[in-house]
Amino acid sequence: MSKHQQIASLLTELAAALQAANLWQQHRPSAQALNSSQPFCIDTLDFHQWLQFIFIEKMQIIAEQQLTLPSQLCISPIAEDAFNEQTAPEGKILAVIKQIDALFA
Repeated sequence: MSKHQQIASLLTELAAALQAANLWQQHRPSAQALNSSQPFCIDTLDFHQWLQFIFIEKMQIIAEQQLTLPSQLCISPIAEDAFNEQTAPEGKILAVIKQIDALFA
């Protein structure tokens, strides 16, 4: 399985984990909120919103179009701050994020 296929599969798992934790939103945040200049849109979005509307969407495009993947990726630290590892749904989100990071280590 290529790295693009692996990331696509993990993104599907991440979306499912967000849905299982009731963190998947049906309505898109405003364009202004999505265009924040702060890392992870920390000033305008919750981390799970950033995952859904920025990270997953952009990485899916990269995977589907076989574009150049980032040379490194490390979102586990902020995910650990955002989610509780002890609860099953959030623990699954963290586990998938750690697998994504590992692909780029």
